[in-house]
Amino acid sequence: MFASKAGKQSLDCIVCSVEVLGMPSKWHNTIGPHIHSTPHWLSANGVIPRLDSQPMICKALLALALVSVSTAKIYFREDFLDADWSKRWVQSQHSGKELADFKWTAGKFFGNEEKDKGLQTSTDARFYAISAKFEDNAYTNDGKDLVIQFTVKHEQNIDCGGGYLKVFDCSLDQTSLHGESPYLIMFGPDICGPGTKKVHVIFNYKGKNLLTTKDIRCKDDVFTHIYRLVVKPDNTYKVLIDGEVVEKGELEKDWAFLEPKKIKDPEAKKPEDWDDRAKIDDESDTKPDDWEQPEYIADPDATKPEDWDDEMDGEWEPPQINNPAFKGEWKPKQIDNPAYKGPWV
Repeated sequence: MFASKAGKQSLDCIVCSVEVLGMPSKWHNTIGPHIHSTPHWLSANGVIPRLDSQPMICKALLALALVSVSTAKIYFREDFLDADWSKRWVQSQHSGKELADFKWTAGKFFGNEEKDKGLQTSTDARFYAISAKFEDNAYTNDGKDLVIQFTVKHEQNIDCGGGYLKVFDCSLDQTSLHGESPYLIMFGPDICGPGTKKVHVIFNYKGKNLLTTKDIRCKDDVFTHIYRLVVKPDNTYKVLIDGEVVEKGELEKDWAFLEPKKIKDPEAKKPEDWDDRAKIDDESDTKPDDWEQPEYIADPDATKPEDWDDEMDGEWEPPQINNPAFKGEWKPKQIDNPAYKGPWV
Protein backbone atom coordinates (compact mmCIF):
# COMPACT_ATOMS: atom_id res chain seq x y z
CA MET A 1 0.00 0.00 0.00
CA PHE A 2 2.98 2.34 0.22
CA ALA A 3 5.77 3.65 -1.93
CA SER A 4 8.88 3.31 0.19
CA LYS A 5 12.14 1.45 0.67
CA ALA A 6 9.99 -1.26 2.18
CA GLY A 7 8.47 -1.82 -1.24
CA LYS A 8 6.05 -0.16 -3.66
CA GLN A 9 2.55 -1.42 -4.20
CA SER A 10 -0.50 -0.07 -5.98
CA LEU A 11 -4.04 -1.39 -5.90
CA ASP A 12 -5.97 -2.28 -9.03
CA CYS A 13 -9.12 -3.01 -7.05
CA ILE A 14 -10.22 -2.51 -3.47
CA VAL A 15 -13.03 -3.87 -1.35
CA CYS A 16 -14.14 -2.44 1.98
CA SER A 17 -15.74 -4.93 4.38
CA VAL A 18 -17.71 -5.17 7.60
CA GLU A 19 -17.61 -8.24 9.84
CA VAL A 20 -19.28 -8.83 13.21
CA LEU A 21 -19.03 -11.94 15.38
CA GLY A 22 -21.43 -13.18 18.06
CA MET A 23 -23.82 -10.43 19.24
CA PRO A 24 -26.45 -10.79 22.01
CA SER A 25 -29.92 -10.05 20.63
CA LYS A 26 -30.79 -7.10 22.85
CA TRP A 27 -27.62 -5.24 21.86
CA HIS A 28 -26.61 -4.00 18.48
CA ASN A 29 -23.70 -3.07 16.30
CA THR A 30 -24.30 0.03 14.23
CA ILE A 31 -22.31 1.41 11.31
CA GLY A 32 -23.19 4.92 10.26
CA PRO A 33 -22.11 8.46 9.34
CA HIS A 34 -20.43 11.04 11.48
CA ILE A 35 -19.96 14.78 10.96
CA HIS A 36 -16.42 16.01 11.46
CA SER A 37 -14.22 18.99 10.70
CA THR A 38 -12.54 17.66 7.54
CA PRO A 39 -15.39 16.69 5.17
CA HIS A 40 -13.08 16.47 2.15
CA TRP A 41 -11.60 13.32 3.75
CA LEU A 42 -14.99 11.79 4.47
CA SER A 43 -15.35 8.98 1.98
CA ALA A 44 -16.79 5.73 3.29
CA ASN A 45 -18.36 3.73 6.05
CA GLY A 46 -17.08 0.40 7.22
CA VAL A 47 -16.17 -1.46 10.36
CA ILE A 48 -15.28 -4.99 11.41
CA PRO A 49 -16.48 -5.32 15.00
CA ARG A 50 -15.46 -8.61 16.67
CA LEU A 51 -17.84 -9.36 19.50
CA ASP A 52 -17.81 -12.11 22.05
CA SER A 53 -20.50 -12.87 24.61
CA GLN A 54 -20.62 -9.38 26.09
CA PRO A 55 -23.23 -6.82 24.91
CA MET A 56 -21.83 -4.13 22.69
CA ILE A 57 -22.94 -1.44 20.27
CA CYS A 58 -20.54 -0.22 17.63
CA LYS A 59 -21.20 2.57 15.18
CA ALA A 60 -18.52 3.35 12.63
CA LEU A 61 -17.74 5.54 9.68
CA LEU A 62 -14.79 5.00 7.35
CA ALA A 63 -13.09 7.80 5.49
CA LEU A 64 -10.62 6.62 2.84
CA ALA A 65 -8.92 9.11 0.55
CA LEU A 66 -5.61 10.06 -1.02
CA VAL A 67 -4.47 13.56 -0.14
CA SER A 68 -1.95 15.68 -2.02
CA VAL A 69 -0.79 19.16 -1.05
CA SER A 70 -3.87 20.95 -2.37
CA THR A 71 -6.49 18.32 -3.17
CA ALA A 72 -7.92 15.09 -1.82
CA LYS A 73 -9.57 12.43 -3.96
CA ILE A 74 -12.27 10.31 -2.37
CA TYR A 75 -12.20 6.67 -3.43
CA PHE A 76 -15.05 5.31 -1.37
CA ARG A 77 -17.95 6.91 0.45
CA GLU A 78 -20.90 5.32 2.18
CA ASP A 79 -23.22 7.30 4.43
CA PHE A 80 -26.03 4.73 4.64
CA LEU A 81 -28.52 7.56 4.14
CA ASP A 82 -30.77 5.76 1.65
CA ALA A 83 -32.47 2.40 1.47
CA ASP A 84 -30.44 1.48 -1.62
CA TRP A 85 -27.43 0.71 0.57
CA SER A 86 -28.29 -2.98 0.25
CA LYS A 87 -27.64 -2.76 -3.50
CA ARG A 88 -24.09 -1.54 -2.87
CA TRP A 89 -23.15 -4.03 -0.16
CA VAL A 90 -22.85 -7.82 -0.43
CA GLN A 91 -23.81 -10.00 2.53
CA SER A 92 -21.44 -12.95 3.00
CA GLN A 93 -22.89 -16.44 2.62
CA HIS A 94 -19.83 -18.19 4.04
CA SER A 95 -20.83 -21.72 5.03
CA GLY A 96 -18.39 -22.11 7.89
CA LYS A 97 -20.22 -19.73 10.22
CA GLU A 98 -23.82 -19.22 11.30
CA LEU A 99 -24.49 -15.89 9.61
CA ALA A 100 -27.22 -13.31 10.18
CA ASP A 101 -28.18 -10.16 8.26
CA PHE A 102 -27.62 -6.55 9.18
CA LYS A 103 -30.49 -4.11 9.59
CA TRP A 104 -30.62 -0.42 8.69
CA THR A 105 -31.19 1.82 11.71
CA ALA A 106 -29.79 4.71 13.75
CA GLY A 107 -29.34 2.57 16.86
CA LYS A 108 -30.51 3.14 20.42
CA PHE A 109 -29.57 6.83 20.64
CA PHE A 110 -28.62 9.37 18.00
CA GLY A 111 -28.45 13.05 17.07
CA ASN A 112 -30.58 12.82 13.93
CA GLU A 113 -32.46 9.59 13.33
CA GLU A 114 -32.37 9.89 9.54
CA LYS A 115 -28.82 11.17 9.10
CA ASP A 116 -27.35 8.83 11.70
CA LYS A 117 -28.63 5.59 10.19
CA GLY A 118 -26.20 2.78 9.60
CA LEU A 119 -25.87 -1.00 9.62
CA GLN A 120 -26.69 -2.78 12.85
CA THR A 121 -26.50 -6.37 14.04
CA SER A 122 -29.65 -7.67 15.67
CA THR A 123 -29.48 -11.42 16.47
CA ASP A 124 -27.52 -13.00 19.27
CA ALA A 125 -24.91 -15.74 18.80
CA ARG A 126 -24.50 -15.05 15.09
CA PHE A 127 -21.71 -13.96 12.74
CA TYR A 128 -22.02 -10.99 10.39
CA ALA A 129 -19.98 -10.16 7.29
CA ILE A 130 -20.69 -7.63 4.54
CA SER A 131 -18.54 -5.81 1.97
CA ALA A 132 -18.68 -3.23 -0.81
CA LYS A 133 -16.39 -2.51 -3.75
CA PHE A 134 -14.76 0.83 -4.34
CA GLU A 135 -16.12 2.75 -7.34
CA ASP A 136 -12.62 3.70 -8.52
CA ASN A 137 -10.72 0.42 -8.72
CA ALA A 138 -7.29 1.71 -9.74
CA TYR A 139 -5.07 4.02 -7.72
CA THR A 140 -1.72 4.34 -6.02
CA ASN A 141 -0.73 6.45 -3.04
CA ASP A 142 2.73 7.15 -4.46
CA GLY A 143 3.48 10.76 -3.49
CA LYS A 144 0.20 11.19 -1.61
CA ASP A 145 -1.16 10.73 1.88
CA LEU A 146 -3.42 7.74 2.42
CA VAL A 147 -6.20 8.54 4.89
CA ILE A 148 -8.54 5.98 6.46
CA GLN A 149 -11.09 7.33 8.89
CA PHE A 150 -14.20 5.98 10.60
CA THR A 151 -16.27 6.45 13.74
CA VAL A 152 -17.06 3.85 16.38
CA LYS A 153 -19.70 3.99 19.11
CA HIS A 154 -20.15 1.41 21.86
CA GLU A 155 -23.53 2.31 23.35
CA GLN A 156 -22.70 0.50 26.59
CA ASN A 157 -19.54 -0.57 28.37
CA ILE A 158 -18.20 -3.74 26.79
CA ASP A 159 -16.09 -6.52 28.22
CA CYS A 160 -14.70 -7.98 25.02
CA GLY A 161 -15.21 -6.80 21.44
CA GLY A 162 -13.59 -5.10 18.48
CA GLY A 163 -14.59 -2.38 16.04
CA TYR A 164 -11.96 -2.40 13.31
CA LEU A 165 -12.02 -2.01 9.54
CA LYS A 166 -10.39 -4.11 6.82
CA VAL A 167 -9.47 -3.19 3.26
CA PHE A 168 -9.15 -6.01 0.70
CA ASP A 169 -7.96 -6.30 -2.88
CA CYS A 170 -9.98 -7.67 -5.80
CA SER A 171 -9.20 -11.28 -4.98
CA LEU A 172 -11.83 -11.25 -2.24
CA ASP A 173 -14.89 -13.43 -2.87
CA GLN A 174 -17.48 -11.14 -1.30
CA THR A 175 -20.09 -13.88 -0.95
CA SER A 176 -17.61 -15.98 1.07
CA LEU A 177 -16.09 -13.24 3.25
CA HIS A 178 -14.98 -14.51 6.68
CA GLY A 179 -12.52 -13.72 9.45
CA GLU A 180 -9.58 -15.47 7.77
CA SER A 181 -9.99 -13.79 4.36
CA PRO A 182 -6.61 -12.18 3.42
CA TYR A 183 -6.66 -8.37 3.69
CA LEU A 184 -4.39 -5.40 2.98
CA ILE A 185 -5.02 -3.13 5.96
CA MET A 186 -6.76 -3.57 9.31
CA PHE A 187 -7.33 -0.52 11.51
CA GLY A 188 -9.46 0.17 14.55
CA PRO A 189 -10.09 -0.37 18.27
CA ASP A 190 -10.10 -3.72 20.07
CA ILE A 191 -11.18 -4.26 23.68
CA CYS A 192 -10.96 -7.47 25.70
CA GLY A 193 -10.93 -7.30 29.48
CA PRO A 194 -8.78 -4.84 31.43
CA GLY A 195 -5.57 -5.88 29.65
CA THR A 196 -6.49 -5.22 26.00
CA LYS A 197 -7.67 -1.77 25.00
CA LYS A 198 -5.71 -1.04 21.86
CA VAL A 199 -5.94 0.37 18.35
CA HIS A 200 -4.86 -2.19 15.76
CA VAL A 201 -2.84 -0.96 12.79
CA ILE A 202 -1.95 -3.98 10.66
CA PHE A 203 -0.46 -3.96 7.15
CA ASN A 204 -0.16 -7.02 4.94
CA TYR A 205 3.32 -7.05 3.41
CA LYS A 206 4.69 -9.91 1.33
CA GLY A 207 1.89 -12.17 2.52
CA LYS A 208 2.40 -11.46 6.23
CA ASN A 209 0.18 -9.43 8.54
CA LEU A 210 2.51 -7.00 10.33
CA LEU A 211 1.32 -5.61 13.67
CA THR A 212 2.67 -2.35 15.02
CA THR A 213 5.18 -2.60 17.83
CA LYS A 214 3.50 0.36 19.57
CA ASP A 215 0.74 -0.02 22.17
CA ILE A 216 -1.89 2.47 20.98
CA ARG A 217 -4.70 2.89 23.51
CA CYS A 218 -8.30 3.12 22.30
CA LYS A 219 -11.35 4.72 23.89
CA ASP A 220 -13.56 2.45 26.01
CA ASP A 221 -16.55 4.66 26.87
CA VAL A 222 -20.08 4.82 25.37
CA PHE A 223 -19.51 7.83 23.11
CA THR A 224 -18.82 8.17 19.39
CA HIS A 225 -15.13 8.51 18.51
CA ILE A 226 -13.37 9.24 15.21
CA TYR A 227 -10.40 6.99 14.40
CA ARG A 228 -8.07 8.19 11.64
CA LEU A 229 -4.98 6.59 10.11
CA VAL A 230 -2.69 8.71 7.91
CA VAL A 231 0.14 7.08 5.94
CA LYS A 232 2.49 9.56 4.28
CA PRO A 233 4.80 9.09 1.26
CA ASP A 234 7.85 9.89 3.41
CA ASN A 235 7.26 6.60 5.28
CA THR A 236 5.71 8.24 8.34
CA TYR A 237 2.27 7.72 9.84
CA LYS A 238 -0.14 9.19 12.36
CA VAL A 239 -3.03 7.70 14.34
CA LEU A 240 -5.59 10.20 15.56
CA ILE A 241 -8.61 9.80 17.83
CA ASP A 242 -11.12 12.66 17.76
CA GLY A 243 -8.57 14.79 15.91
CA GLU A 244 -5.85 14.31 18.53
CA VAL A 245 -2.63 12.54 17.56
CA VAL A 246 -2.24 9.52 19.85
CA GLU A 247 0.69 7.90 18.01
CA LYS A 248 3.05 8.76 15.18
CA GLY A 249 6.37 7.64 13.83
CA GLU A 250 8.17 5.89 11.00
CA LEU A 251 6.77 2.83 9.25
CA GLU A 252 10.09 1.03 9.09
CA LYS A 253 10.72 1.49 12.83
CA ASP A 254 7.25 0.55 14.08
CA TRP A 255 6.58 -2.39 11.71
CA ALA A 256 8.89 -5.19 10.58
CA PHE A 257 8.76 -4.31 6.87
CA LEU A 258 12.51 -4.72 6.46
CA GLU A 259 14.73 -7.62 7.43
CA PRO A 260 17.01 -6.86 10.42
CA LYS A 261 20.37 -5.33 9.53
CA LYS A 262 22.17 -7.98 11.56
CA ILE A 263 21.31 -11.59 12.36
CA LYS A 264 22.99 -14.29 14.41
CA ASP A 265 25.59 -16.27 12.50
CA PRO A 266 24.00 -19.73 12.09
CA GLU A 267 27.48 -21.26 11.74
CA ALA A 268 28.84 -19.79 14.96
CA LYS A 269 29.43 -22.13 17.91
CA LYS A 270 30.49 -21.42 21.47
CA PRO A 271 34.24 -22.12 21.93
CA GLU A 272 35.01 -25.06 24.19
CA ASP A 273 37.07 -22.86 26.53
CA TRP A 274 34.36 -20.18 26.83
CA ASP A 275 33.52 -19.83 30.52
CA ASP A 276 30.10 -18.21 31.08
CA ARG A 277 29.96 -18.86 34.86
CA ALA A 278 29.92 -15.51 36.66
CA LYS A 279 30.49 -17.17 40.06
CA ILE A 280 32.42 -20.31 41.08
CA ASP A 281 33.03 -22.29 44.28
CA ASP A 282 35.79 -21.00 46.55
CA GLU A 283 38.20 -23.97 46.58
CA SER A 284 39.86 -22.70 49.74
CA ASP A 285 36.62 -22.80 51.69
CA THR A 286 36.18 -25.83 54.00
CA LYS A 287 33.23 -27.26 55.88
CA PRO A 288 33.27 -26.44 59.63
CA ASP A 289 33.77 -29.40 61.97
CA ASP A 290 30.45 -28.83 63.73
CA TRP A 291 28.42 -28.48 60.52
CA GLU A 292 27.01 -32.01 60.41
CA GLN A 293 23.94 -32.07 62.61
CA PRO A 294 20.78 -34.18 62.28
CA GLU A 295 17.70 -32.44 60.88
CA TYR A 296 15.43 -33.83 63.63
CA ILE A 297 16.12 -34.64 67.29
CA ALA A 298 14.12 -36.12 70.15
CA ASP A 299 12.05 -33.57 72.01
CA PRO A 300 13.96 -33.10 75.30
CA ASP A 301 10.84 -31.78 77.03
CA ALA A 302 8.65 -34.76 76.16
CA THR A 303 7.70 -37.21 78.91
CA LYS A 304 6.28 -40.69 78.80
CA PRO A 305 2.50 -40.65 79.34
CA GLU A 306 1.38 -42.14 82.65
CA ASP A 307 -1.00 -44.54 80.92
CA TRP A 308 1.66 -45.83 78.53
CA ASP A 309 1.81 -49.65 78.63
CA ASP A 310 5.12 -50.96 77.23
CA GLU A 311 3.66 -54.43 76.76
CA MET A 312 0.63 -53.11 74.89
CA ASP A 313 2.04 -49.95 73.27
CA GLY A 314 5.66 -50.94 72.77
CA GLU A 315 8.74 -49.12 73.93
CA TRP A 316 8.03 -45.41 74.34
CA GLU A 317 10.12 -42.97 72.30
CA PRO A 318 9.92 -39.19 72.54
CA PRO A 319 8.55 -37.39 69.46
CA GLN A 320 10.94 -35.81 66.96
CA ILE A 321 11.27 -32.04 66.58
CA ASN A 322 13.28 -29.80 64.25
CA ASN A 323 16.88 -29.51 65.30
CA PRO A 324 17.76 -25.81 65.82
CA ALA A 325 21.43 -26.66 65.19
CA PHE A 326 20.70 -28.19 61.77
CA LYS A 327 22.33 -26.13 58.99
CA GLY A 328 21.39 -28.12 55.92
CA GLU A 329 23.67 -29.15 53.09
CA TRP A 330 27.05 -27.45 53.20
CA LYS A 331 28.23 -25.67 50.08
CA PRO A 332 31.40 -23.66 49.62
CA LYS A 333 30.94 -19.93 49.30
CA GLN A 334 30.81 -18.36 45.84
CA ILE A 335 33.44 -16.01 44.49
CA ASP A 336 33.87 -14.10 41.23
CA ASN A 337 35.13 -16.29 38.42
CA PRO A 338 38.41 -14.82 37.14
CA ALA A 339 37.95 -16.70 33.83
CA TYR A 340 34.41 -15.39 33.26
CA LYS A 341 33.92 -14.09 29.70
CA GLY A 342 30.27 -13.12 29.92
CA PRO A 343 27.29 -14.72 28.16
CA TRP A 344 28.10 -16.14 24.73
CA VAL A 345 25.90 -14.76 21.97
